[in-house]
Amino acid sequence: MRTGEIHRVTGETEVRVKLNLDGSGLCQVGTGVPFLDHMLHQIASHGLLDLEISAKGDTHIDDHHTNEDVGIAVGQALAQALAERRGIHRFGHFVAPLDEALVQVALDCSGRPHLSYGLQIPAQKIGSYDTELVKEFFAAVANNAGLTLHIRQLDGVNSHHIVEACFKAFARALRLAVELDPRRAGAVPSSKGVLERAGS
Repeated sequence: MRTGEIHRVTGETEVRVKLNLDGSGLCQVGTGVPFLDHMLHQIASHGLLDLEISAKGDTHIDDHHTNEDVGIAVGQALAQALAERRGIHRFGHFVAPLDEALVQVALDCSGRPHLSYGLQIPAQKIGSYDTELVKEFFAAVANNAGLTLHIRQLDGVNSHHIVEACFKAFARALRLAVELDPRRAGAVPSSKGVLERAGS
């Protein structure tokens, strides 16, 4: 099985992540940030990843450090699980509707981190969660997992719907990208850690 396990400790947070790419959507998370927990459940359920995440952070100040450090640890666990990235489809793309919201995510497990982010979220908060933290979460994941990640909002006016559609589209795109492709079983990693045959 392709798994990753990270224990990250900083002055503000302590985060533990266990991730199984070949899972069935099992999810046990507790970050102290309820809306983030809800979104992590979407990643597990729609990405068919098994996720165990626990985090303790300075949420009495705000959610920023916990949100970012969970994203960092998830990205590092994903990179660990992908290892040499041999034999995967590599690219993933999905467009997820949620009522009036429609969000497109395209990604490449290239080993080259990049985030292009195009959500326009009307509300500053969803519950107690600052919506500007959505971008921070995906930047942390992309930078630490080595993903080229493009997020586009095609429609939507409800902030909760927009963000949830984004997480669902990300999960589905990731699921497609990390799926093993038997035609690529003979591909070998280059010195850069990405597949030579895939092209750069």
